[in-house]
Amino acid sequence: MKKLITLLMIIWVCFNASAQSMQKIELTDLLKIKTVLQPQFSPDGKKYIYLVKSILDDPDKKGEFVYQTHLYLGDLATKESRALTSGKLSVSSASWSPDGQFISFVRTFGDKPQVFLLPLKGGEAYPITSIPYGATAPEWSKDGSSVFFNTSLSVKEFLSDTLYNKSKWTPSWTHEKPGYDWTNFQKKAIKANPDGNIDEIRAYLIQNEKDKKAKVINQLDFQEESTTSSELDVPAFFQVAITGNAKPILLVNPFRRIEEMKELNAGKSFIVTIPSDTLKHPDKVLDNMLAIYDLESHSFQTIVEKPGYRYSNISVSPNGKYLAFFELKVGGIPSPVAKIIGLSPGAYYQKVIPLDRIITQWTWSKNESKLYISAQDHGAVPLFEYDIASNKLKTLSSTDEGVLGFDQQDGQFIYAKTKISNPSELYFFSSNTSNELALTQLNSVWLKDKILSFPTKKTFKNKNGLVLDYWVMKPINFQIGKKYPLLLEIHGGPTAMWGTGEASMWHEFQYFAAKGYGVVYSNPRGSGGYGTEFMAANVKDWGQGPMSDVMQALDLGISEGWADTTKLAVTGGSYAGYLISYMLGHTNRFKVACSQRGVYELSTFFGEGNAWRLVPNYFGGYPWEKQTRAILDRESPLTYVQNIKTPLIIFHGENDLRTGVIQSEMLYKSLKVMGREVEYVRHPGATHEITRTGNNRQRLDQMLRTYEFFERYMR
Repeated sequence: MKKLITLLMIIWVCFNASAQSMQKIELTDLLKIKTVLQPQFSPDGKKYIYLVKSILDDPDKKGEFVYQTHLYLGDLATKESRALTSGKLSVSSASWSPDGQFISFVRTFGDKPQVFLLPLKGGEAYPITSIPYGATAPEWSKDGSSVFFNTSLSVKEFLSDTLYNKSKWTPSWTHEKPGYDWTNFQKKAIKANPDGNIDEIRAYLIQNEKDKKAKVINQLDFQEESTTSSELDVPAFFQVAITGNAKPILLVNPFRRIEEMKELNAGKSFIVTIPSDTLKHPDKVLDNMLAIYDLESHSFQTIVEKPGYRYSNISVSPNGKYLAFFELKVGGIPSPVAKIIGLSPGAYYQKVIPLDRIITQWTWSKNESKLYISAQDHGAVPLFEYDIASNKLKTLSSTDEGVLGFDQQDGQFIYAKTKISNPSELYFFSSNTSNELALTQLNSVWLKDKILSFPTKKTFKNKNGLVLDYWVMKPINFQIGKKYPLLLEIHGGPTAMWGTGEASMWHEFQYFAAKGYGVVYSNPRGSGGYGTEFMAANVKDWGQGPMSDVMQALDLGISEGWADTTKLAVTGGSYAGYLISYMLGHTNRFKVACSQRGVYELSTFFGEGNAWRLVPNYFGGYPWEKQTRAILDRESPLTYVQNIKTPLIIFHGENDLRTGVIQSEMLYKSLKVMGREVEYVRHPGATHEITRTGNNRQRLDQMLRTYEFFERYMR
């Protein structure tokens, strides 16, 4: 008995010593996270490639950090890999040639992205394009003799392009500049003279636009992510041979406004999406159709068209037997239906894939009998196998982790995965075995000495009968009987999905748990990952309904008994910024709050945000319509700003045009006028993506300022 007690004491001492040697997640651990992207098998299945995104010290600016993404080659036999690219210039869109002799990728060359080839038998990567418009998204032709790529063309530039627009094509839609038509931009050079005749005056004004002295806007969609633009761009598709210093060939008139283009028959025909009405301005035509484009005759054969719907994410099976695509109703919530059609002549049919989820990727089996899919589902992103003949789905991977990029070949899978124990690694899995194998240790090395908080997933039924998922994370070094502050985290979208299979919040959740906070997060009505009905449950109800959901999740977390109810905090961005400010106008339960890059007055959001279509899509109309205006006022947080008493820190990127900075200025100024406790932080140059892909000092700054602000009130 004494020996057993002694043994138990030794085990306890060793365990305690090990636990004490473990380190908490720190703020700057954000910079250590490496992310695996775009894994792909070689054609013979013996090797694989993948990209790794890292954050490194900026060699040119002390104290700054840069993103770098590089290409790696792995061997399945040895499970070892090596870097194929290095240096300051990142690469993207890597892909094997059909014969496995080359890898294509995109890298900046000069000041534009261009397509490069890397010969695997030896030699340096070299560019096969130098097109002035840039080249993106390369795809190999079926025979491997050429590469297809696309780019974005300025309409005004292309009208005067003498190399690719020798036919002097002009758009079929009416010019939006009042009193103008497209021939005005194809006139011979006219001397600019502000005191001359009307043509010379116009030439002078056009020169002012070219010299960035004026920005003349005529299109509806003029707000980009960080600036406004007077230019209208259209996609263009090219083909370039990989030998003989070939020049890219423009495959189709860009003014046909093809959005997607996939090879169907050995470079002779393609599946494309084209607008349903080519006579209307692109901003005003959202529905489109699927068609077969014949390269020789330049003709289009419609295969799927449905008024009021648009098609996207087209994928042709290896031998052209099937076409998979998304079908989405224009003007509604973004919940597309996944479909398959047969492409055999005279035997067209449609089949709905029985998966009412947001699909993130799909790929075909070689024999075209199956489609492999990753999709958001209840907080995870598992892999599915869809059998076309039986119309049945089978789940292939864990339902509490996230597959964030995959490839498959002959029952073998490689995939980038996120899970609570590790934000990103590359894994291998074979249908002949039950266990997955880690192919990388990008993050596991530095995580081995870190102590993490593992969330517990739970569910509840809300007042509308919807079953909701929520997660509770205890603070690091949790002790029974002790009370802890509790942080409610809310996601944006509103169609985003959080859970243990979502990577973007991994560090923030762990950081606050390391700082002694419990964390509760959930997927309220309107979230992705639960189907169309669930996603549509917040239409004309952005505020009260979702608020009741997240508050119920919070209360259920509190019911576990360890939360200090006098120290509740809440944070979130984008739609969550909206919901937090709405909640603060309806409850004083929070000790402190943080609202990031949010929308606070829906009528002005219609004007200043590039995501303005959320207004008609969710609220049924426009601000000048009486019935809609009443709904917008009811749902706008600013309507209840006088009720906000909770100390609040507000963040916004100065170049954020997705929601628009006037939103946060209105909220801040209103609270300041009323003498409320409020602090406003603007990040210069930052866009809406600041916390995901923004400047890394600003990412660190925002998280640290949030924590510091919370601590002012948590003492």
